[in-house]
Amino acid sequence: MIDKFKAADFRASSNTELSTLATRLDIDVSDDEKDEALNQIRNKISKIQEKMYAHNRYSVLVILQGMDTSGKDSLIREVFKEINPRGIIVHSFKTPNSTELEHDYLWRHYIALPEKGKVAVFNRSHYENVLVTRVHPEYLLKENLPGIDSVSAIGPEFWEKRFAQINNFEKHVTENGMIVLKFFFNMSKEEQRQRLLRRLEEQKHNWKFSVGDLEERELWNKYMKYYEEAIGKTATDNAPWFVIPSDDKELARVIVGAILLETLKQYDEIKEPELDDEVKDNIAKYRRQLENEA
Repeated sequence: MIDKFKAADFRASSNTELSTLATRLDIDVSDDEKDEALNQIRNKISKIQEKMYAHNRYSVLVILQGMDTSGKDSLIREVFKEINPRGIIVHSFKTPNSTELEHDYLWRHYIALPEKGKVAVFNRSHYENVLVTRVHPEYLLKENLPGIDSVSAIGPEFWEKRFAQINNFEKHVTENGMIVLKFFFNMSKEEQRQRLLRRLEEQKHNWKFSVGDLEERELWNKYMKYYEEAIGKTATDNAPWFVIPSDDKELARVIVGAILLETLKQYDEIKEPELDDEVKDNIAKYRRQLENEA
């Protein structure tokens, strides 16, 4: 089943139109098949990460973006749970705090980047700075930017500069050994409505509900417009975007995992380092030394 999902089938381009892309795949796959496929995928990803940790040349940044309830949290839990905890970090970026606002908008993301050998997952990311702030441009005033004293001062050229800054940021990190993959969870508005209803109807999920979710839902069309533009402006060879049909959460996890696995397998130079010659030549001696301690 893993072979059914190829990265190229979900890869976005500068011409991607979200409204034309499916939010649910028409594919006959049982829940058991999804579970088995995901189990295989995450075990293989874990083994590659162990080699990557020993190799110490590459790191991986996985960026997850999508509307509320699109399944980012559960995907992180299910796709990455086999990775050794020392080899993975997860950052869920919230509204910038006072310290973060004293720096440029990329600062808090830059310091959260993974060390060599590790995987980092950004649950929301620097893309919020060309998404939420476009829907709510008044938020930008908190950044105290030169020349931006009112919403009317924020023109199209401002956003073009931000897209260029993001592309430069991602180009820089990929040229220094970071593998960057960006995923947009393409969920239908009706599916979000059903998931919000479940949060209200099931007591164990009540805590997840926020009135703010309904307020942002009213701005759905604006968000889709700006997501489409952000993806189109930053879909590059070095840091590609993938649009994932997300009405089926379980299948979305399999697709994301399959794309990540396919990408990592292309880096066939990621291997455990070999022992130096002196250690190789004396393995038998070291073994006898340890055995003699018994």
